[in-house]
Amino acid sequence: MLDSFISSQTRLKLLLRLFLNPASEGYLRGMAEEFHQSTNAIRVELNRFEEAGMLVSETRGNKKIYRANTAHPLYPDIRNILMKYVGLDQVLKEVIERIGRLEKVYLAGDYAVGKDSGIIDLIFVGKIDKSYLMKLIDRAEKMIHRKIRFLNYDEEEWKQNHRSVPDREKFLLLWEKE
Repeated sequence: MLDSFISSQTRLKLLLRLFLNPASEGYLRGMAEEFHQSTNAIRVELNRFEEAGMLVSETRGNKKIYRANTAHPLYPDIRNILMKYVGLDQVLKEVIERIGRLEKVYLAGDYAVGKDSGIIDLIFVGKIDKSYLMKLIDRAEKMIHRKIRFLNYDEEEWKQNHRSVPDREKFLLLWEKE
């Protein structure tokens, strides 16, 4: 769907890589290797995004590091479009409405760092009905055409095992009970 709207696969990969998770960042050669693209193709797209104000950069050593400009007025809209493209909006809507006493939902794995691998890793924190969750996930997988894997922690387990997350890119908080 989005790939027919955004004709450049390189542009789409960069959007996913840098806009799904606001903590995600990358540099030219690293992203070129990750996407199996030439550095020139990546450079052209990075320059376009930076000129439009959608990316910000800083120099660390001899590397220019890029990340999404979360202050850009279109950032929330672009991120929402990407969430819909990946299918996370539908998964969350289905699960949160019917699952039980859910406290938090995290995105982990490849999608947490903006890699479109086709496998969505989710972490649910709270007391949930796992058999019902399996039914919902089966239905969501058919709807979004992606595989979904999940872990479930109760609140105490999560606090004990994940007191501090040293790498902000490791988990992305998708939803939290108000």
